[in-house]
Amino acid sequence: MLKQLGAAFSLASAAYADMHQIERDRDWFVLKMHEELGELTQIWNRLAGRGRLKGQSAEDLQRALSDETADLLGHILLFAEQNHIDLAAAIERKWKFRPPEGTQS
Repeated sequence: MLKQLGAAFSLASAAYADMHQIERDRDWFVLKMHEELGELTQIWNRLAGRGRLKGQSAEDLQRALSDETADLLGHILLFAEQNHIDLAAAIERKWKFRPPEGTQS
């Protein structure tokens, strides 16, 4: 499942990069994770009362938090794919549990 999800993100990312003429070199993958984490942190700070709301409602912020979390996950999967990381094996090794069936990469 993780490998399939990563492949789907990869196709979408490649299409977006082609459309906007973005070069996805080796550094791009790690830099995008940082960018997305920063965006998630900004939303979190707004939800926690540590940042300006910029006219956003609590519902808007919750949706933005969900969207930024999805972006971060996507870029983690892209980074893993680019660097030939078997996330399912790493989860089993690092977190000491076996991911559910169908998640093996």
